Amino acid sequence: MHTPDFDVVVVGLGAMGAATLYQLAKRGVKVLGIDRFAPPHDLGSSHGDTRITRQAVGEGAAYVPLAIRSQQIWRELESELDVQLFEQCGVLVMTSSATAPAADGAADFTEHSIELARRNGIEHEVLDAAQIRQRFPQFAPIHDSALGYFEPGGGYVRPERCIEAQLTRAQALGATWIGGETVTALANEDGLVRITSQGRSVTAGKAIVCAGMWSSELLGAPFDQLLRVCRQTLYWFKLEEPTPFAPCSPSFIIHGASEAETCYGFPPVPGEGSMKIATEQYSATSLPDTLDRQVSRAEAEQMYRQLVAVNFTGVTPQLVKSAVCAYTVTPDSGFIIDQHPRLANVTVVSACSGHGFKHSAAIGEALAQQCVDGRSEVDLSAFSLQRFSSGQGR
Repeated sequence: MHTPDFDVVVVGLGAMGAATLYQLAKRGVKVLGIDRFAPPHDLGSSHGDTRITRQAVGEGAAYVPLAIRSQQIWRELESELDVQLFEQCGVLVMTSSATAPAADGAADFTEHSIELARRNGIEHEVLDAAQIRQRFPQFAPIHDSALGYFEPGGGYVRPERCIEAQLTRAQALGATWIGGETVTALANEDGLVRITSQGRSVTAGKAIVCAGMWSSELLGAPFDQLLRVCRQTLYWFKLEEPTPFAPCSPSFIIHGASEAETCYGFPPVPGEGSMKIATEQYSATSLPDTLDRQVSRAEAEQMYRQLVAVNFTGVTPQLVKSAVCAYTVTPDSGFIIDQHPRLANVTVVSACSGHGFKHSAAIGEALAQQCVDGRSEVDLSAFSLQRFSSGQGR
């Protein structure tokens, strides 16, 4: 076996890839990162100005330690680089419907969040509709049966800043990264991994693939059968003046009676005079290279009519801006973090099914620990690829 060009190559430098590159460089690993665009960019899944972070993650108990550790890492980066990454404004998760849907096997997403907070000693409050309206008057129209979970330790992170901060630190610590190159092939060769892109071919002891919605094409079976790309739309609506939003407003997740009545969003970012709100849809599948990146007027009007007008006061129908991103979704909406079944020394970190950013800093650290120490401090076994072959996935 000849000497590899790098110890590790990281493919894709979005949320997961940037975090992994940084953590590997922090441990003195000779590492190369490659991205098909110039990160941070708005052509994948790791953009949109703001991303919710919370500790009692209703999607499942396995995510809780990752979310908590990620918040700590962002605070460390803020101190090192004198940049604001994490705004601790709190998170309000609420069920605002008389007939709430089930969420990932839980009877109710809000109740599941409450239970996880209690089990893990996470500071929180349980609020009824009257208490929600009193504290956060922008939610005046919510259903009288609304149940709220408020977590003061949550809030939002700035995704583009987080990616830039980690790439900056990685480079300062000796990492190399390249933008504007698409990795076209991975192969085993003489006990190493050969990574071929449009501009180069290099070898590494290990490769970590964080390619998001381009994972299926690059990784082949079984990922081409497991992963779907779902287009998502983001909206920023202008606020009335004076705004009814409380000075300290939280990020929010509202669960209605169906997917179409469920949304999430953020408090007004200082100086912008608008509120960001978005939905999640999993019924329509897109292809990465033909993804419709424009939000139509009809989509914006429907968003305002069906979700903004019925859940908020003080928000106008005037659209300030919009954006499109993509979720790469597994059959059970969980992560895949595992070894490639056919390519030795290739770790797959996808897909994150639309709820990965809040965990990304800790996942990068865990992957770096695996590479250097042979194991990670956080248990990643819940994200094994094997759960699909054993019939556990939906």
